[in-house]
Amino acid sequence: MTTLLAPDPVEPPSRKTEALARERLAGLATPPGALGRLGDLAVWLASAGGVVPPSPLDNVRLVIFAGDHGVAAHGVSAYPPAITAAMVRTFVAGRAGVSALAAAHDVHVRVLDLGVDDDLAGVPAEVTAHKVTRGSGAIHLEDALTVEQTAQAFETGRTVAREEVAAGAKLLLSGDMGIGNTTPAAAMIAAALDLPAADVTGRGTGLDDAALARKERLIHQALARTADRTHDPMTTLAALGSADLAGTTGYLVEAATSGVPVLLDGLMSVACALTAERIAPGAVAWFAAGHRSTEPAQSLALSMLGLEPVLDLRMRLGEGSGAVAAVPVLRSAVAVLRDVALLSELMPDG
Repeated sequence: MTTLLAPDPVEPPSRKTEALARERLAGLATPPGALGRLGDLAVWLASAGGVVPPSPLDNVRLVIFAGDHGVAAHGVSAYPPAITAAMVRTFVAGRAGVSALAAAHDVHVRVLDLGVDDDLAGVPAEVTAHKVTRGSGAIHLEDALTVEQTAQAFETGRTVAREEVAAGAKLLLSGDMGIGNTTPAAAMIAAALDLPAADVTGRGTGLDDAALARKERLIHQALARTADRTHDPMTTLAALGSADLAGTTGYLVEAATSGVPVLLDGLMSVACALTAERIAPGAVAWFAAGHRSTEPAQSLALSMLGLEPVLDLRMRLGEGSGAVAAVPVLRSAVAVLRDVALLSELMPDG
């Protein structure tokens, strides 16, 4: 498979603006270093936005890419695959866990079906307009997607990111919905980092020990089946991913290429961020990690990407919920760099 690279090298956020932001941070009427990571996040947001002080985060937009995974029929989840379609309808109704958080924190939510194994009758047409497939292949037995499906899903993600940027997004969030999705996401990370299944397998929706062992075996089988092909990130998406994961990866590549910062969520989001960095080196400079999930593969990928999570609340809901929960922290970071007085203003003659 031919890797779909970003059209141009991914340039980092403005170094000049970063320097100005650090200068302002150092000049605030606060003890040096007293703001901790709030200060670091404020500098990142200022440099990503290209302005000091940073603009308020008043247009934050979350896209949830939904899809089913063939491996879910093989006992890797505590919930049946039918839950995916039911949850898409719950997002549309605004009644999901992430819906409540988004309403509390003024985050716009959009859900898209890229690979749900259901026709989703009665759901608004815009939700299913980008559908690529009904479910993906069981990755321990077969490739998740064809070459064509992978490219279609990836390009759909890029298109969606452009739409969100055109809508004025100052910060993009990535979310996921798909029963069984921690299995392909963990496999993608294992393939990218050359790790064994035992290192990346987590309990997902709350597996007991027997199901956890079964999940580890299936990831091992998937990695063994594809071992000679995962040097290429697009091939990895086709062999071990899914339409929703390929779409998320395209979304993240386009956001970075467009110069819009992204707040990542949990395992699926970070697996796609790692893949995006493989496809478009330099993309990670535009990403921040919203939270640390309970999945071991996410922590391994975050370490490789050099990202420190904003929150660590032992969350494992998915949906983009951890990222949304972290939005108030980023808004706090912006507020301190914008609104705290400069020491020079308090002591003009000092």
